[in-house]
Amino acid sequence: MPSPFPGMNPYLEHPRIWPNVHHLLISEIARFLSPQLRPKYRVVVEVRMYESSVENASLVGIPDVVIQGSQSAINRNNGNVNIAVAEPTTKPIKVKIPRPEIIKEGYLEVREVGTEDVVTTIEILSPTNKRRGKGREMYEEKRQEVLGSKTHLVEIDLLRTGEKMAFFDTDIESHYRILVCRGDRSLYADLYAFNLQEVIPAFPLPLRKEDTEPIIDLQKLLNEVYDISAYDLVIDYNQPPFPPLLEADAAWADGMLQDKGLRSTANSPEIPD
Repeated sequence: MPSPFPGMNPYLEHPRIWPNVHHLLISEIARFLSPQLRPKYRVVVEVRMYESSVENASLVGIPDVVIQGSQSAINRNNGNVNIAVAEPTTKPIKVKIPRPEIIKEGYLEVREVGTEDVVTTIEILSPTNKRRGKGREMYEEKRQEVLGSKTHLVEIDLLRTGEKMAFFDTDIESHYRILVCRGDRSLYADLYAFNLQEVIPAFPLPLRKEDTEPIIDLQKLLNEVYDISAYDLVIDYNQPPFPPLLEADAAWADGMLQDKGLRSTANSPEIPD
């Protein structure tokens, strides 16, 4: 069954689903581009790795102090080998502690065969790129490096939440964004801003000036990812998506899902008058 949404499916943004979507979408883009770019270019999957910091750990609610209890009485006769230890008056509480997690973020590079020069970098943003911490710091550093070079950058943001990447036109608001920055046009870039109700726009992959640029139909590729992973067998459309939708978007999604028979009226969210 195809995705019921005309554009981005907000249910794919769920933290447990998105990592697989991210991985497969990168693979599908590479699979789509590779035969079109041969023999001048090749598409390479690269991985950015880093260790998550404590502030970004998924474990929350950790006490500042671990309560271990205290010994209320100890036989103070140092000469006695058999030391009597009383039962602790307070039993310890089991708590979880944050463990550093190795984060792996895949991205694509279009390289020129022979020279191995990186002509274009394609990034699909992850939640860690859109919140404070090591993930954002590393991505912003990489982003500035690419923008300051002759390499083209394609930045795909299919996540509604988090801190958006910086643009000069900060008044532009949308649920999702695709940014196409050409290395030979350092002051301007093409921003495709679109919302939940809209089809994901297709865009050209920037290459060398003399080359024909293939058009990436991201909507089609995302729909193929949805089919490959059989998300229709996993997603319960009677439940609201996570992260949640704003009121107007939730009402639109509710009506659309009802029309397609994927949600009963009994499970419709209550929309205030």
